This record gives sequence, C-alpha cells and structure tokens, in this order.
Amino acid sequence: MTSAGTPDPTDEAQCFHCSLPVPPSGRVTAEIEGEPRDFCCTGCKSVCEAIYAAGLEGFYRRTPEGLLLAPPPELPKELALYDLDEVQEEFVDGLGETREINLLVEGIHCAACVWLIENSLQSDPGIPEARVNLSGRRLHVKWDNSRVKLSSILQRLGRIGYAAVPFDPDTAEGSLKRENRQLLYRMAFAAFAMMNLLWVSIALYAGADKGEFRTLFHWVGFALATPTLLYSGYPFFKGAWTGLRSLYLGMDLPIAIGAGITYLYSVYVTVTGTQTGEVYYDTVVNFLFVILVGRYLEAISKRQAVSSTQRLLDLQPRVATLLQKGEEKIVPIRSVKSGETALVRPGERIPVDGVVVEGGGAVDEAMLTGESEPVTRGVGDRVSAGTINGHGVLQIRVEGVLRDTALGRIIGLVEEAQASKAPIQCIADRIVPWFVAITLGLAAATFAGWFGEGIEKALMAATAVLIITCPCAFGLATPMAIAVASGLGARHGILVKNGEVLESLSSIDRFVFDKTGTLTEGEISVTSIATAERLWEAGNGKMRSQIRALLRDLAAVERYSEHPLAHALLSCAEREGVEIRRLSATGFENRPGFGVAATVDGRRLLAGNGAWMELNGVDREPRLEQRAERLDEQGTGSLHCAVDGREVALIGLEDRIRVDAPALIQALKREGMQLTLLTGDRRRTAEVIARRLGGMKVIAEVPPEEKDRAIAQLQAEGSRVAMVGDGVNDAPALVRADVGIALGSGTDVSIASADIVLISNDLAKVRLAAALSRRTLRTIQQNIGLSITYNLIMVPLAMAAFVTPLVAAVSMPVSSLLVIGNAARIRTLFRAR
Repeated sequence: MTSAGTPDPTDEAQCFHCSLPVPPSGRVTAEIEGEPRDFCCTGCKSVCEAIYAAGLEGFYRRTPEGLLLAPPPELPKELALYDLDEVQEEFVDGLGETREINLLVEGIHCAACVWLIENSLQSDPGIPEARVNLSGRRLHVKWDNSRVKLSSILQRLGRIGYAAVPFDPDTAEGSLKRENRQLLYRMAFAAFAMMNLLWVSIALYAGADKGEFRTLFHWVGFALATPTLLYSGYPFFKGAWTGLRSLYLGMDLPIAIGAGITYLYSVYVTVTGTQTGEVYYDTVVNFLFVILVGRYLEAISKRQAVSSTQRLLDLQPRVATLLQKGEEKIVPIRSVKSGETALVRPGERIPVDGVVVEGGGAVDEAMLTGESEPVTRGVGDRVSAGTINGHGVLQIRVEGVLRDTALGRIIGLVEEAQASKAPIQCIADRIVPWFVAITLGLAAATFAGWFGEGIEKALMAATAVLIITCPCAFGLATPMAIAVASGLGARHGILVKNGEVLESLSSIDRFVFDKTGTLTEGEISVTSIATAERLWEAGNGKMRSQIRALLRDLAAVERYSEHPLAHALLSCAEREGVEIRRLSATGFENRPGFGVAATVDGRRLLAGNGAWMELNGVDREPRLEQRAERLDEQGTGSLHCAVDGREVALIGLEDRIRVDAPALIQALKREGMQLTLLTGDRRRTAEVIARRLGGMKVIAEVPPEEKDRAIAQLQAEGSRVAMVGDGVNDAPALVRADVGIALGSGTDVSIASADIVLISNDLAKVRLAAALSRRTLRTIQQNIGLSITYNLIMVPLAMAAFVTPLVAAVSMPVSSLLVIGNAARIRTLFRAR
C-alpha cells in the first residue's frame, strides 16, 4: 500500500490489504482486477476480494495516509444464536418486522472504515439504515427481519474485515453508564454557560457595571444562567425536594439553597435595575459546574471501586448448548430447565450447575474457589456455572441456572452485602440530617453576621458555608468501604453476607474451630480393626475371615448413613473386596453424635462411640477399651462395634491434619487470639490433635446438637466468638456465634447458616477474612475522620468569608474523592498476599 493508502502492485513485500509484511512461508496470492496480489493471510485476501466484489474499492483510496490496517479480527462464535428472538429481546426494543440494534464493532480504524461499513450494509435492500459512531466504535443498524437475518449482517461485516457483537446498554453497568452520561451532559451544558459568562463577568468587572450596558449584561447573564440552573442544577433541586417531602434533610438541600438564593438575588438586581447590588450569575454557574465535575468523578470512581459484581456477572455465559433428541441446540441460558442435558466443549465456560453424566476432563474452578490448579471432573461429579472446561467434552445434567447456581448465589451475596449497612453506617445515616440542619444554621448565622458589611458579602459567605459543609464525604465514608471490601472479598473467595459482619469480625477475640473437615482434611480412613483375638492393620497383611465378616456386616449398616465415618468403612470394604450387595439391614437407627444401629441376618449391630455403647447397655470388652486408650494417645479416633449386646471390635480411624492448619493457628496466636477446638471426639484424641496444631483449648465429646451451647457458654464468659466449621453439622453453632465462618463449596446450608462463606477450603482465608474486616473498619474510621477534619478546617474559613463559593465548590468534591480513594486502598490487602 502506498503512503496515500492505495495498494501498490509493485510492493511485493507488503500485504495488498493491510500493508503488513508478507512472510515468505505464508504468502497468499489472489488475482485482483486481473493483477496477482500478495496477502499476509487468507483473512486479508478474503476481505479484499469481498470489497472489490461489492464495488467498494474506493475504501483503499479513502484510507488516511500512513495508516496501517490490521488483519481482520476473528468473528464471534455461533452467529446463528443471535437470530433467536429470546436472545435479541435483550438487545432490541421491539421484535417486529423492522428492528434496530446497536453493535459494538471491532476493527474500525478511521473514517474510511465508516464509509466501507455503511455503504456495504446499505447496498442491501433489507437494511435501510446503517450509521457508524467512529469514537464509540458502534454501529446502529435498522433491518427488515423478514428479509435479512441479524447473523447475515454480522457475517457480511466479517467478510469486509470487522467483527461485531450486540451492544446492550441495559445489562450489567448499563444503568450506571446512562446516569453518568446524563451527568456528563449536564456538566457540559454548565461548562458552555460558564465559558460565555466569563466574558460577561470580565466586561462587568472592567467597568461596564457602571455604564449604559450594565442592564444589557445583566440580562445576558440571566439568559445564560437560567437554563443552566434548570437543567444542570435539576438533580440538586430534585434531591432536595424529595428529601423535604420525606421530612429528611438530604445532602442536596444546602447546594439547592445556595444556588437558588444566589440566583434569585441576582434576578432581583436584574429586574429592579437597582444600582446598589451586583449579580452573581457567574458564581451560580461556576459552582454548579465544579460540583458536577466532582459528582462525575465520584460516579466514575464508585463504579470502578464496586465493579467486582459486574466481573462476577461476566462469568455467566449467555447461552447453552442442549442435547435434545440427540441433536445439539443453542438456546438462551434463561430458557434452560432443570433436568435437561447441556453439552460443553473444550475451552468453553460451563453455563449451568449440574452433574456430569458423560465425559470427563480438567475444569478450571479458580474463579470460584481461588485454586489455580484445574480439578479433574468425571461422571457423577458436580460442576458449577462460570468454571471453564479444559479438555474433553462434558455432558451435564442441569440442576441450576442463573440465580440458582453457586455463582448466582455468590453474586446475590455480594449484592446483598454491598446494599447492607453496618451499625457504624446506621449511626452515620442518623447524623447526616442533623449535619445538614447544623449547616443551614451556620449559613444563617454567617449571613446575619456579615449582613452589616453588605448583603452581597453576607450572601457569598453564607453560600460558601452551604456548599463547603455538604456532608457527601461523611455519607460515603461507610458504604464505599463496605462495597469495596465485599466485592474484593468475593473475588478472592470470601463471601460476606452483610456489612455488619465486617464490623463484628473486627472485634472477635476468640476463634472456635470444628475438627473434622475444618482443621483436618475430612477424608477419614480405616487404619485398623481389632477384635479380642485378632488385629488387622491397613497395609499390613491380608484381612482374616472373621474380620472380613464383621466388616461386611458393618458396611451393610453404614451404607444407610451419610456420616464421614460411614464413607470410610464403605471405602475400606470396597478396597478389601468385601461383598455387601446381597446383605440388607433392617430397623436402621441413627443418633447423631453417638452412632448407628441396625439388624443384619437377625443380629443387632451397633457402631458408635463409648457413650453409644453405654446407652444401649453393651457388655464392654476390657482389652478393646485398653486399645482405645492407646489409639487416643496416638491421636487416632476409634469406633466401637457390638453384636447382640456384646462389644466385639474396635476400629481405628485417622483423619489427617490439613497442611495449612498449624500455620493458621500460629498466626492467630501471634495476633493475640484465643483459640478453642470444639469436637465430638474423645478428649484424649482431641488433646493430641490440639498439641500437633500448636496448642489450644479443647472442648471434646460434644454432640452436634450441643455445640451451640458450648458457644453460648464462651459468650457468657465474655468472649466475642467466631465459629469456623464446615457449614453442615455445625449449622447451629455457626448461627449462635457472633460470626459464623463456613468452609466449603458455598452450599445452601453454608450460606443459610454462616455469616462468611469461604468458597475454597484454604484455611489461610480465615485469617484473610479477619484482616479484611479490620482493614475495612479502620478505613471507615479514617474516612469519617477525613470528613470531620475537612469540615473543622473549612467551615470556619467559609464563615470568616475567606472562602468564595467557587473555592467551596472545588473543595467539597475533593473531600468526597479522598474518601473514595481511601476506600479503594483496601485492595492493597490482597496485593500483599
């Protein structure tokens, strides 16, 4: 391509379309208007051929000098789905024959691109209108849906080198963007009026206020300031009126009063023609403009600070591929129903929560659990929406979509937390009306104090007080910190239910830990089976027939239980090849915290702890009791087994301590926390585990239903308690604690019972959650301190008439931006870890 943008047939080293170098090994050649041309790729070749075939070769002559085009971008996948009315209704206002849509176009470089797109589309009779916005890279298209499909429009754009997708201003942050756009328009209008009023002010200050043009300049100022006050000042007057109707003194009231009174006084001077007063139209317009600039910067900063929810929403696919009668069908995610089968190919995001029914592969769950390593998922395993299928094809039975997925519940929690109020914020909200009332009182006192110096000076000083004491920063102090903290926490696998939790956690002085599944891995394994005569240890010889028979009977009972001990026994039976399918148990009884019982082949079997044996009047075997004590000393749990009222065996059970548990315990102890291990295990076993962890108080042999009583006892002793558990068996204790922290995968029980849900089982997140709460409370306190300090310094200056309304208008939004910026500093907590 020449410097003028026209293809040069003599330049063999450059691509005829984009002018990029043509690699010798990848040279692509095509005949264009009878001449052989070289291209860097097949994409450029196809685009050039399409442009010439459409008679739009003038595009190359219109391309600006020196501009290098890029190879065509990759088209969106599955274009056909955009023809579905269910999909289009998200982007199109009406679904009649004639439809309009805004497309976000990739690949637009210059005005030549605008010309090419508009002319290419409008050459089709089914597309009466196509308008490109160059700065926004957006294309507005009107088309006849009965003659042209949206997918064909996207394909046509692809043929000439542009990739486009529907742009939807109503989704995600669309509403915020529209509000910010309106704010920008009002700010621009005020800026236009301000610039023109500056000329009027210069003339008046230069002496025109004493001459024959005084009245003319006053009316010109009136003509500029009036529409500015009505349009640019509308949000402040609306907010003030809404507050007054609700008998609430809001933050917009001082601004509305300041602007209104200053304007009305200027109108009085203009209409009466008095020679003693001055007009302050420029002051009204100037401080409206400056305050709007501050509000706009606040809005942008707030949107960036709380955009974590949007990033989570972006993880949810819009469509899913369903298998229906053996055929694949792409449908909007909203139309997917539970029980249907979804197909997920390698590299695609999983659109639903469900169970894998066919296929397998590695799934990247980092966005939910924070674990960087992909997790292998196969038939029978659960998968979550928003995660990424690495390799292999998965067929998933749908169990939840949108808000019913783990991702949906996480988003719901984040939104709930960001909308909630901490106790300290409730106090701030109650103070704000009094703050505004004091502001009005100070302004009135200032006006009265300076009235003897002239009404103009009194008016300007009072207006400065009204503006400078606007309590915006005070009102933002708490909600911004909570919004930032809850959003960042969610991105790092810490789900906080509400702002009150962040404040409560910062005052915790005792952590209580459940053992199984929290400080231990929760994967219990059988280490030994002992009878009065025999002993079998895992990995040490073949299991004798007597012990095999006992294990078979116990497995027949335990298969009706969901307890981790039952899974351990069943896994052991399966590993040792013990057949249990032919056996059936009747009269199954389960007593949580004690054990199980059932009848097998006419014999009554019991399995549980020592208390369960005593409760059922079992004759104890002394040698087995002695072995139980030795296992306790080793930190190994035990399960007592009895047949027909006589103890016959003792099963050794081991649950390994999590590798990160000792580090967490030591870190919390260094921070001065009191630590307690709360478990249903025997005391000696629990004490051995506590010593291995680094030392902590032990409350042992507590059944699940009594754990909340243990928490209540600690609270009665004056402790502020955070309970850390798995969110299932520990639900009552999690509710009873001042703060309940559940580890796991964000199950319904966890979310219902806990105040904080840690999506992954990473124990370090417990300490991180505590650090997040302390940082958040400290940030709130700093923000309130900034707001109060600002007012203590600036209000006296305004009352002393050292601050003009314009300076006040500049200072007020700066204080709000300081608060927002300080809240954004919470993210440094995660960067350091």
